[in-house]
Amino acid sequence: MPTRAIDAAAYLQAFVLSGVVTVLAVRAYLQATNYPQLGGGGLHIAHVLWGGLLLVVGLGIALVFLGGGPRTAGAVVGGVGFGLFIDEVGKFVTARTDYFYAPAAAIIYVAFALLVLLTQAVRGRTGRSRLTPPERTANALDVVLSGLPGGLTDRRRAAVLRLVRGTGPATEAAVAQLLDAVPRREPPPVRFWQRGVEWARRLAAWAVDQRWLVWPVVVWLVAEPVVTVVAVILDGVTGALDQEREWGAVLGVSATALVTAVLSLRAAWLLRRDRTQAFRLFKLALLVDLLFGQVFNFTVNQFGAVFAVALDLALLGVVTAEHRRLRRAADR
Repeated sequence: MPTRAIDAAAYLQAFVLSGVVTVLAVRAYLQATNYPQLGGGGLHIAHVLWGGLLLVVGLGIALVFLGGGPRTAGAVVGGVGFGLFIDEVGKFVTARTDYFYAPAAAIIYVAFALLVLLTQAVRGRTGRSRLTPPERTANALDVVLSGLPGGLTDRRRAAVLRLVRGTGPATEAAVAQLLDAVPRREPPPVRFWQRGVEWARRLAAWAVDQRWLVWPVVVWLVAEPVVTVVAVILDGVTGALDQEREWGAVLGVSATALVTAVLSLRAAWLLRRDRTQAFRLFKLALLVDLLFGQVFNFTVNQFGAVFAVALDLALLGVVTAEHRRLRRAADR
Protein backbone atom coordinates (compact mmCIF):
# COMPACT_ATOMS: atom_id res chain seq x y z
CA MET A 1 0.00 0.00 0.00
CA PRO A 2 1.42 3.47 -0.89
CA THR A 3 2.61 5.62 2.01
CA ARG A 4 0.28 8.53 2.73
CA ALA A 5 1.74 12.05 2.95
CA ILE A 6 0.76 13.88 6.12
CA ASP A 7 0.61 17.21 4.23
CA ALA A 8 -1.41 15.84 1.30
CA ALA A 9 -4.50 17.88 2.22
CA ALA A 10 -2.43 21.08 2.35
CA TYR A 11 -1.07 20.43 -1.16
CA LEU A 12 -4.58 19.76 -2.48
CA GLN A 13 -5.86 22.90 -0.79
CA ALA A 14 -3.13 24.98 -2.47
CA PHE A 15 -4.10 23.40 -5.80
CA VAL A 16 -7.79 24.21 -5.35
CA LEU A 17 -7.30 27.78 -4.08
CA SER A 18 -4.89 28.70 -6.89
CA GLY A 19 -7.32 27.20 -9.42
CA VAL A 20 -10.30 29.16 -8.07
CA VAL A 21 -8.35 32.43 -7.98
CA THR A 22 -7.16 31.81 -11.55
CA VAL A 23 -10.69 31.26 -12.91
CA LEU A 24 -12.01 34.40 -11.20
CA ALA A 25 -9.01 36.47 -12.32
CA VAL A 26 -9.27 35.27 -15.94
CA ARG A 27 -13.00 35.96 -16.10
CA ALA A 28 -12.56 39.42 -14.58
CA TYR A 29 -9.67 40.27 -16.93
CA LEU A 30 -11.46 39.07 -20.07
CA GLN A 31 -14.61 41.01 -19.21
CA ALA A 32 -12.61 44.16 -18.45
CA THR A 33 -10.69 43.92 -21.76
CA ASN A 34 -13.68 42.87 -23.90
CA TYR A 35 -12.43 39.31 -24.44
CA PRO A 36 -9.25 39.81 -26.54
CA GLN A 37 -7.80 36.90 -28.53
CA LEU A 38 -4.15 35.95 -28.75
CA GLY A 39 -3.20 35.08 -32.32
CA GLY A 40 -4.13 36.09 -35.83
CA GLY A 41 -4.43 34.88 -39.39
CA GLY A 42 -6.96 32.23 -38.46
CA LEU A 43 -5.09 31.18 -35.32
CA HIS A 44 -6.37 31.51 -31.77
CA ILE A 45 -4.08 30.46 -28.91
CA ALA A 46 -6.67 29.60 -26.27
CA HIS A 47 -5.66 29.81 -22.62
CA VAL A 48 -6.52 26.13 -22.20
CA LEU A 49 -3.15 25.50 -23.90
CA TRP A 50 -1.33 27.58 -21.30
CA GLY A 51 -3.27 25.64 -18.69
CA GLY A 52 -2.00 22.34 -20.04
CA LEU A 53 1.56 23.68 -20.11
CA LEU A 54 1.37 24.85 -16.49
CA LEU A 55 -0.11 21.51 -15.42
CA VAL A 56 2.97 19.82 -16.91
CA VAL A 57 5.29 22.34 -15.22
CA GLY A 58 3.58 21.85 -11.84
CA LEU A 59 3.83 18.07 -12.14
CA GLY A 60 7.46 18.39 -13.22
CA ILE A 61 8.34 20.47 -10.15
CA ALA A 62 6.82 17.85 -7.85
CA LEU A 63 8.58 15.01 -9.70
CA VAL A 64 12.03 16.57 -9.94
CA PHE A 65 12.55 18.21 -6.54
CA LEU A 66 12.37 16.89 -2.97
CA GLY A 67 10.63 18.49 -0.03
CA GLY A 68 7.40 20.19 0.91
CA GLY A 69 8.34 23.54 -0.65
CA PRO A 70 8.62 22.21 -4.22
CA ARG A 71 5.46 20.14 -3.75
CA THR A 72 3.57 23.24 -2.64
CA ALA A 73 4.98 25.20 -5.58
CA GLY A 74 3.99 22.37 -7.92
CA ALA A 75 0.48 22.35 -6.46
CA VAL A 76 0.11 26.12 -6.95
CA VAL A 77 1.46 26.09 -10.52
CA GLY A 78 -0.67 23.05 -11.35
CA GLY A 79 -3.71 24.73 -9.80
CA VAL A 80 -3.21 27.77 -12.01
CA GLY A 81 -2.95 25.44 -15.00
CA PHE A 82 -6.11 23.60 -14.01
CA GLY A 83 -7.93 26.92 -13.58
CA LEU A 84 -6.94 27.99 -17.11
CA PHE A 85 -8.02 24.59 -18.42
CA ILE A 86 -11.41 24.31 -16.71
CA ASP A 87 -12.29 27.94 -17.50
CA GLU A 88 -12.72 26.96 -21.16
CA VAL A 89 -14.89 23.92 -20.49
CA GLY A 90 -17.80 25.53 -22.35
CA LYS A 91 -15.87 25.21 -25.62
CA PHE A 92 -15.48 21.46 -25.20
CA VAL A 93 -18.99 20.43 -24.18
CA THR A 94 -20.81 22.28 -26.96
CA ALA A 95 -20.87 21.60 -30.70
CA ARG A 96 -20.34 25.31 -31.43
CA THR A 97 -17.38 25.65 -28.99
CA ASP A 98 -19.29 28.25 -26.95
CA TYR A 99 -17.11 29.83 -24.24
CA PHE A 100 -20.22 31.60 -22.91
CA TYR A 101 -22.29 28.41 -22.56
CA ALA A 102 -24.45 29.15 -19.50
CA PRO A 103 -24.01 25.82 -17.62
CA ALA A 104 -20.20 26.13 -17.96
CA ALA A 105 -20.05 28.15 -14.74
CA ALA A 106 -21.96 25.38 -12.97
CA ILE A 107 -19.59 22.73 -14.37
CA ILE A 108 -16.60 24.73 -13.09
CA TYR A 109 -18.24 25.07 -9.69
CA VAL A 110 -18.94 21.32 -9.53
CA ALA A 111 -15.33 20.53 -10.45
CA PHE A 112 -13.95 22.64 -7.62
CA ALA A 113 -16.64 21.47 -5.17
CA LEU A 114 -15.60 17.86 -5.82
CA LEU A 115 -11.95 18.82 -5.30
CA VAL A 116 -12.88 20.45 -1.98
CA LEU A 117 -14.72 17.29 -0.91
CA LEU A 118 -11.66 15.24 -1.95
CA THR A 119 -9.44 17.54 0.11
CA GLN A 120 -11.63 17.08 3.18
CA ALA A 121 -11.66 13.30 2.69
CA VAL A 122 -7.87 13.24 2.40
CA ARG A 123 -7.54 15.51 5.46
CA GLY A 124 -9.57 13.02 7.48
CA ARG A 125 -7.33 10.13 6.41
CA THR A 126 -3.88 11.73 6.66
CA GLY A 127 -3.94 13.29 10.10
CA ARG A 128 -1.20 12.27 12.51
CA SER A 129 -3.59 10.03 14.46
CA ARG A 130 -4.71 8.22 11.27
CA LEU A 131 -1.23 7.37 9.96
CA THR A 132 0.46 4.12 10.96
CA PRO A 133 3.81 4.30 12.83
CA PRO A 134 5.76 3.32 9.68
CA GLU A 135 3.95 6.07 7.71
CA ARG A 136 4.74 8.65 10.38
CA THR A 137 8.37 7.56 10.34
CA ALA A 138 8.49 7.82 6.54
CA ASN A 139 7.04 11.35 6.64
CA ALA A 140 9.52 12.36 9.35
CA LEU A 141 12.44 11.03 7.30
CA ASP A 142 11.13 12.86 4.24
CA VAL A 143 11.31 16.15 6.16
CA VAL A 144 14.78 15.36 7.51
CA LEU A 145 16.24 14.42 4.12
CA SER A 146 14.72 17.46 2.37
CA GLY A 147 16.32 19.65 5.07
CA LEU A 148 19.87 18.42 4.50
CA PRO A 149 20.86 21.04 1.87
CA GLY A 150 19.49 24.17 3.56
CA GLY A 151 18.87 23.09 7.16
CA LEU A 152 15.78 22.85 9.34
CA THR A 153 14.28 25.40 11.69
CA ASP A 154 13.61 24.52 15.33
CA ARG A 155 9.91 24.43 14.51
CA ARG A 156 10.41 21.80 11.82
CA ARG A 157 12.66 19.77 14.12
CA ALA A 158 9.98 19.73 16.80
CA ALA A 159 7.41 18.63 14.21
CA VAL A 160 9.66 15.73 13.17
CA LEU A 161 10.07 14.56 16.75
CA ARG A 162 6.30 14.73 17.28
CA LEU A 163 5.77 12.59 14.22
CA VAL A 164 7.96 9.72 15.48
CA ARG A 165 6.73 9.90 19.06
CA GLY A 166 5.31 6.49 19.94
CA THR A 167 6.94 4.63 17.05
CA GLY A 168 9.41 2.86 19.32
CA PRO A 169 12.62 3.79 21.21
CA ALA A 170 14.91 2.60 18.42
CA THR A 171 13.12 4.62 15.74
CA GLU A 172 12.90 7.74 17.91
CA ALA A 173 16.61 7.56 18.75
CA ALA A 174 17.60 6.99 15.11
CA VAL A 175 15.55 9.96 13.85
CA ALA A 176 16.89 12.20 16.63
CA GLN A 177 20.43 11.21 15.62
CA LEU A 178 19.67 12.04 11.99
CA LEU A 179 18.32 15.44 13.05
CA ASP A 180 21.65 16.19 14.76
CA ALA A 181 23.35 15.81 11.36
CA VAL A 182 21.07 18.37 9.73
CA PRO A 183 22.24 22.00 9.97
CA ARG A 184 20.12 24.45 11.86
CA ARG A 185 18.43 27.29 10.00
CA GLU A 186 16.84 30.47 11.25
CA PRO A 187 13.13 30.87 10.45
CA PRO A 188 12.49 33.03 7.37
CA PRO A 189 11.10 36.56 7.89
CA VAL A 190 7.33 36.86 7.97
CA ARG A 191 6.08 37.91 4.55
CA PHE A 192 3.29 40.38 3.96
CA TRP A 193 0.87 37.76 2.63
CA GLN A 194 1.49 35.61 5.72
CA ARG A 195 0.52 38.57 7.90
CA GLY A 196 -2.64 38.95 5.83
CA VAL A 197 -3.50 35.25 6.20
CA GLU A 198 -2.90 35.38 9.94
CA TRP A 199 -5.05 38.49 10.27
CA ALA A 200 -7.87 36.81 8.30
CA ARG A 201 -7.59 33.69 10.47
CA ARG A 202 -7.83 35.73 13.66
CA LEU A 203 -10.77 37.71 12.29
CA ALA A 204 -12.58 34.47 11.41
CA ALA A 205 -11.86 33.00 14.85
CA TRP A 206 -13.14 36.19 16.49
CA ALA A 207 -16.30 36.21 14.35
CA VAL A 208 -17.33 32.63 15.12
CA ASP A 209 -16.81 33.27 18.83
CA GLN A 210 -19.25 36.19 18.86
CA ARG A 211 -22.54 34.90 20.22
CA TRP A 212 -24.44 37.93 18.94
CA LEU A 213 -23.72 36.79 15.36
CA VAL A 214 -25.71 33.60 15.84
CA TRP A 215 -29.17 35.14 15.78
CA PRO A 216 -28.70 37.28 12.64
CA VAL A 217 -27.40 34.14 10.93
CA VAL A 218 -30.45 32.17 12.08
CA VAL A 219 -32.81 34.87 10.81
CA TRP A 220 -31.02 34.93 7.44
CA LEU A 221 -31.08 31.12 7.12
CA VAL A 222 -34.83 31.09 7.70
CA ALA A 223 -35.75 34.13 5.62
CA GLU A 224 -33.49 33.83 2.56
CA PRO A 225 -34.75 30.50 1.10
CA VAL A 226 -38.37 31.47 1.82
CA VAL A 227 -37.85 34.78 0.01
CA THR A 228 -36.26 32.94 -2.93
CA VAL A 229 -39.21 30.56 -3.27
CA VAL A 230 -41.73 33.43 -3.05
CA ALA A 231 -39.76 35.48 -5.61
CA VAL A 232 -39.75 32.62 -8.13
CA ILE A 233 -43.49 32.13 -7.65
CA LEU A 234 -44.15 35.85 -8.16
CA ASP A 235 -41.97 35.90 -11.29
CA GLY A 236 -43.99 32.98 -12.62
CA VAL A 237 -47.29 34.75 -11.91
CA THR A 238 -46.18 38.06 -13.45
CA GLY A 239 -44.63 36.40 -16.50
CA ALA A 240 -41.05 37.50 -15.74
CA LEU A 241 -39.90 33.89 -16.02
CA ASP A 242 -40.99 33.69 -19.64
CA GLN A 243 -37.73 35.35 -20.68
CA GLU A 244 -35.59 32.88 -18.73
CA ARG A 245 -33.66 30.49 -21.01
CA GLU A 246 -32.32 28.12 -18.33
CA TRP A 247 -35.62 26.73 -17.06
CA GLY A 248 -34.03 23.59 -15.66
CA ALA A 249 -31.62 25.64 -13.57
CA VAL A 250 -34.44 27.89 -12.31
CA LEU A 251 -36.39 24.82 -11.23
CA GLY A 252 -33.23 23.49 -9.55
CA VAL A 253 -32.74 26.75 -7.64
CA SER A 254 -36.39 26.70 -6.61
CA ALA A 255 -36.35 23.07 -5.49
CA THR A 256 -33.15 23.55 -3.47
CA ALA A 257 -34.51 26.73 -1.90
CA LEU A 258 -37.67 24.83 -0.93
CA VAL A 259 -35.63 22.06 0.72
CA THR A 260 -33.42 24.51 2.60
CA ALA A 261 -36.48 26.50 3.65
CA VAL A 262 -38.10 23.37 5.12
CA LEU A 263 -34.87 22.44 6.94
CA SER A 264 -34.36 25.97 8.26
CA LEU A 265 -37.97 26.34 9.42
CA ARG A 266 -37.77 22.97 11.18
CA ALA A 267 -34.50 24.06 12.81
CA ALA A 268 -36.04 27.33 13.99
CA TRP A 269 -38.95 25.37 15.49
CA LEU A 270 -36.46 23.23 17.46
CA LEU A 271 -34.42 26.12 18.81
CA ARG A 272 -36.30 26.29 22.13
CA ARG A 273 -36.30 22.51 22.75
CA ASP A 274 -33.10 21.14 21.21
CA ARG A 275 -30.55 23.74 20.09
CA THR A 276 -27.96 21.11 19.16
CA GLN A 277 -30.35 19.40 16.74
CA ALA A 278 -31.50 22.78 15.45
CA PHE A 279 -27.99 23.85 14.49
CA ARG A 280 -27.33 20.45 12.96
CA LEU A 281 -30.28 21.12 10.64
CA PHE A 282 -29.07 24.66 9.91
CA LYS A 283 -25.69 23.18 8.94
CA LEU A 284 -27.41 20.58 6.75
CA ALA A 285 -29.44 23.31 5.02
CA LEU A 286 -26.26 25.24 4.18
CA LEU A 287 -24.54 22.11 2.86
CA VAL A 288 -27.55 21.35 0.64
CA ASP A 289 -27.39 24.86 -0.76
CA LEU A 290 -23.61 24.72 -1.31
CA LEU A 291 -23.54 21.28 -2.91
CA PHE A 292 -26.73 21.50 -4.97
CA GLY A 293 -28.34 24.94 -5.00
CA GLN A 294 -25.22 26.84 -6.02
CA VAL A 295 -24.73 24.53 -9.01
CA PHE A 296 -28.01 25.80 -10.46
CA ASN A 297 -27.33 29.32 -9.21
CA PHE A 298 -24.12 29.47 -11.26
CA THR A 299 -26.06 28.39 -14.34
CA VAL A 300 -28.64 31.14 -13.85
CA ASN A 301 -26.44 33.97 -12.57
CA GLN A 302 -23.05 32.86 -13.97
CA PHE A 303 -20.12 34.12 -11.90
CA GLY A 304 -22.34 36.56 -10.07
CA ALA A 305 -23.06 33.58 -7.81
CA VAL A 306 -19.55 33.77 -6.32
CA PHE A 307 -20.80 36.19 -3.65
CA ALA A 308 -23.56 33.75 -2.65
CA VAL A 309 -21.01 30.95 -2.22
CA ALA A 310 -18.74 33.18 -0.13
CA LEU A 311 -21.71 34.16 2.05
CA ASP A 312 -22.75 30.51 2.47
CA LEU A 313 -19.23 29.59 3.55
CA ALA A 314 -19.13 32.40 6.10
CA LEU A 315 -22.53 31.37 7.50
CA LEU A 316 -21.39 27.75 7.58
CA GLY A 317 -18.41 28.77 9.69
CA VAL A 318 -20.63 30.49 12.27
CA VAL A 319 -23.19 27.66 12.37
CA THR A 320 -20.49 24.97 12.63
CA ALA A 321 -18.78 26.80 15.49
CA GLU A 322 -22.07 27.11 17.41
CA HIS A 323 -22.94 23.45 16.73
CA ARG A 324 -19.56 22.33 18.10
CA ARG A 325 -19.97 24.53 21.18
CA LEU A 326 -23.40 23.04 21.89
CA ARG A 327 -22.09 19.48 21.44
CA ARG A 328 -19.18 20.11 23.79
CA ALA A 329 -21.57 21.57 26.38
CA ALA A 330 -23.87 18.55 26.06
CA ASP A 331 -20.97 16.11 26.52
CA ARG A 332 -19.85 17.63 29.81
